[in-house]
Amino acid sequence: MRLLVRDRLFGIGDDYWIEDDQGRKVFLVDGKAMRLRETFELKDMQGRVLIDIRAKMLALRDTMVIERDGEPLARVKRKRLSLLRNHYRVELVDGTELDVSGKILDREFAIEYDGELLADISRRWFHVRDTYGLHVAREDADPALLLAVTVCVIRLAEKERGAEN
Repeated sequence: MRLLVRDRLFGIGDDYWIEDDQGRKVFLVDGKAMRLRETFELKDMQGRVLIDIRAKMLALRDTMVIERDGEPLARVKRKRLSLLRNHYRVELVDGTELDVSGKILDREFAIEYDGELLADISRRWFHVRDTYGLHVAREDADPALLLAVTVCVIRLAEKERGAEN
């Protein structure tokens, strides 16, 4: 499965569609305005909320939380003691860890589990500058979760870069 994301800033109140490689709308990212913390909802075509994404309020390091049906699903944060700035860890509630690394701000990175590629995020496939694709490499992978992880690591990397400037 390939998803097409128009690379707009993930800002509070931003809403935009994510399409498949045939140009059909598949997911809606709904940025929630008027909230104390950054919050996004990932919805399906019928408007059902599949995933909630929010910034964790009180954390030593910037952390994003992914929830499904009101229950925690995963936490995303920059990997500790990593020589690479663009290296993130996704801790699923079942104890599984996903590894995200690459050039996050350039939209060229991968999501892996135990060394196996789950998703590849890239701008290489597109000629339009503000577009990137998410290629889900495994059929048994959860595209909504991988998309939520993608949103989180990009947002965390952008926040980190903003704090440095």
